[in-house]
Amino acid sequence: MTAGPGRAHAPSGEVVELRVHGVSSAGAAEVLDRPLVRQVAGDRSAGFYRPRPGLFDERGTGGVTLEAYRWSDLPSGTALRTLSLLFLFPFMLINVAVWMRPGDALGGAVVRALCRVLGLSLTSLYVLAGAGVALDLVAWQCLSSPACLSDREWLSWLGGRPVGLRLVVLALVPSAAVSLLWWGARRPGRSFTAFRAPERASAGPPLSTIGQWDTEPLMGRLRSIHIAAAFATLDGSLLAARAAQGVPPAVAALLAVTGAVLLACVVQVCVPPLVDRAPGDPRRDRIAWALRATAIALTVAVAGHLLFAPARWRADGGLPGYGSILTWLLVTHAVLLGALGAVLLWHRLRARGHQPPNGLGALVVAAAAGGLAVAYSAELVQRAADLLDRGRSPADALPGPARAYDWAIYGFFRALLVTLVAAAVVALVSRRGRTRAAQAVVERDFPAPPAEAAPRLRQVRAAIVRARFTDLLVPLAVLFAITAGAGAATTAMALLRPDPGEALQRRTHVPAELVMFGIEVGGVALSAAVLAVVVAAVFAYRSPGFRRHVGVLFDLATFWPRSAHPFAPPCYAERAVPELARRITFLVQSGNGVLLAGYSHGSVLVAATVLQLPAEISARVALLTYSSPLRRLYARLFPAYVGDEMLCGIGGRVGWRWLNLWRDTDAVGGWIFSPHRADEPAGVTGPAATVDRRLRDPDGLVAPPGDSVPPPIKGHWPAESDQAYGAAVRDLAARLRAAAP
Repeated sequence: MTAGPGRAHAPSGEVVELRVHGVSSAGAAEVLDRPLVRQVAGDRSAGFYRPRPGLFDERGTGGVTLEAYRWSDLPSGTALRTLSLLFLFPFMLINVAVWMRPGDALGGAVVRALCRVLGLSLTSLYVLAGAGVALDLVAWQCLSSPACLSDREWLSWLGGRPVGLRLVVLALVPSAAVSLLWWGARRPGRSFTAFRAPERASAGPPLSTIGQWDTEPLMGRLRSIHIAAAFATLDGSLLAARAAQGVPPAVAALLAVTGAVLLACVVQVCVPPLVDRAPGDPRRDRIAWALRATAIALTVAVAGHLLFAPARWRADGGLPGYGSILTWLLVTHAVLLGALGAVLLWHRLRARGHQPPNGLGALVVAAAAGGLAVAYSAELVQRAADLLDRGRSPADALPGPARAYDWAIYGFFRALLVTLVAAAVVALVSRRGRTRAAQAVVERDFPAPPAEAAPRLRQVRAAIVRARFTDLLVPLAVLFAITAGAGAATTAMALLRPDPGEALQRRTHVPAELVMFGIEVGGVALSAAVLAVVVAAVFAYRSPGFRRHVGVLFDLATFWPRSAHPFAPPCYAERAVPELARRITFLVQSGNGVLLAGYSHGSVLVAATVLQLPAEISARVALLTYSSPLRRLYARLFPAYVGDEMLCGIGGRVGWRWLNLWRDTDAVGGWIFSPHRADEPAGVTGPAATVDRRLRDPDGLVAPPGDSVPPPIKGHWPAESDQAYGAAVRDLAARLRAAAP
């Protein structure tokens, strides 16, 4: 954070407009609207920039000094790392779900425990997918089939070996994958330890803790627990196959230890004192390390038993016990989702003045994480089975993957299809109301439009209609969560041995061929989606514009610190928020006032930053937010961290030197305290009523003199070039100068 060679310190007595961009911005030059910029603090990953002196004016509207904080490279990395994160995206989502917990202590603790157990289930699901390919399809089925071994020299050397040896050798594949995840989680792509502020007790809003505490001790314990669960899941698959041939005392003992390790993993993540942060107490670390060491030693013992203990293997069909383990895991996942939904719904029904769907964000995101994990796992196993069966006659075909994967693909595809159909119905049914509201906005903004502006009016009205559909996404997302959870629960049908086609034909008289055709279509669609994701990850590093769109999800998912799953990437806010706080402190202590301007997701960063500033520093800070999702999205999805109390607290800290700009055409951002529409009553009084300013969008309907096209409809685009933005900057800068000591 110190200024290096060629870097200038800020002159004293100025007002510095410090702009913080939204997700995946193109660069500091675009944020500052200056083609040439210089870096005045920070490094290549994130830093502070100003217009290059001598060539361009460093001054902005109202005589402020322009400065931008560019953080968009913090969540990014190499192409290989981004590609791996695409497949680990469910882990990132389950981390976000934890932060969507209710505000009360009991509900928050239960939601956190359920999300952490769901995270364990995702780790076990990935391990079972690797075991499904290596142990079930290859070691058990393919190596027992001469037709499958023909023309495959890389496998034929294991074909005549004992079954126990084949299972142990192929078990090295999922073991290596788990070890690679372990190594990658211990060596994250970026470390933000140097930027972390000293941990201190905070009596402020919960959002003020972002970036204030060290998550590494917690992640170290969770890593050990997840590694233990991963190896115990692999051991369970091997022992289930061995137990199907008979259960001698040694196998029974190993099964008991495996169950005890899994139970200990669940207990540890459910009891906060065992895993949550306690930097001065190494006992928690030793407990987690002992559990991990026990699981690894158990894996060695299981491998030794399979290699050296005699057994009469009946190698027919699929790997014994594997399908049952997978099915019960998916059913357990559905039960956990149901429990999570019940807790959240009970909490929201108790809260007065709130609609129940607005508090179910954790359920939606957890269901999406589980759905993606199931889709990835099922497609991996299905495509591996297709590869092994390629060129074989039906008589020589392998038995194939466990039936639970067919049910899983069917459930996920059904949930997606039902949600899309419901979205289409809701869009049609709600269109009249949204159109009526949009028409009122257009008539108020453009009371006497010229005749030639009729086409443009329709475009503006359509933009507002689309933007208002965002408010309907919450119940649709809840519908997806419910159907996805029900889809996971239907995998229990796999225990009855029929495939989905036979079961549905028996109960609904729908032809089995049609059902299986739908499952195949769903599988192909999922494969195409995964391939598209891979292509997107590769091409994202060839096109900055494309990378900006691809990186949005990663930027949003990695804002929140890791708290549920250790294999997700680190939280970039652990650097961005303390770094912003230090820079603002430096500018204020140099005699400057700071106008902190946050666009879109940048408004969330500046909100967390303001909450960490000491009172003597925030007294010289003003806040300008635009296209902000704080109220519209974050208050709905993160009720424990963004709410009226927190927002009013921010206003009080900056002396209510706060303005928020928003547009009716914006599908993401919105008002903070009150929409200030003429046809709606004022929702608040006092200083909060002066914060929100609605911008008319577009500026006009017809082309101005000297132009051939009308002003654009900006929607969620930045507002730095708007006259209203300049007026807001002048207003806040004048307030800062008036408040100067």
